Amino acid sequence: MSQYFDNDETLEHQNIQYSFEIFGEKFAFQSDSGVFAKDGLDDGTRLLLETIAQTDLGTNILDLGAGVGPIGLILAHLDSTRRVTLADVSERALACAEKNATTLGVRDQVKIVLSDVYLNIDTTFSTIVTNPPIRAGKKVTYAMYAGAFSHLEDNGKLVVVIRKKQGAESAEAYLKSIFPHVERAAQHKGFRVLIATKQGV
Repeated sequence: MSQYFDNDETLEHQNIQYSFEIFGEKFAFQSDSGVFAKDGLDDGTRLLLETIAQTDLGTNILDLGAGVGPIGLILAHLDSTRRVTLADVSERALACAEKNATTLGVRDQVKIVLSDVYLNIDTTFSTIVTNPPIRAGKKVTYAMYAGAFSHLEDNGKLVVVIRKKQGAESAEAYLKSIFPHVERAAQHKGFRVLIATKQGV
């Protein structure tokens, strides 16, 4: 059975629309079968956004494992100076993300890249954000964490949201083995937002 982290184009498409409110605004997103959180904003994504969206993230942001784009697109919407790269392994998720970027009026701020983790990412960023695909396993998620270091500018930040029962403790320990500074920025409903900073080297 296909998972949301697979690029399975044999699945029948579904025209799914969902809406949610955050930061006093209502957002409407297009989704599809076979993508992550296909019918709503999941609790982890909401916590991540509420924790960082209105802070200084720099102007060059990577949303890794972007899905249909709620994190990256809302970050772009809230600050017109931000340029956001949305990267995912799923073509159908990115097709939805492109439509959502247009609907939200941020298409000119957004670059969409089909990429297996960092395979097609060749620049550095001020911030990398991710709600990692935990069900893909540690080989994938830890590659996302490890690869972030070389894809961040000096003093850049990796922001991760992860559920405690899905390995938040071990993920935090792993991040601390890579980054000189890791903080637990927020926790709610079993989710934690971890921020790892690449201090100037």
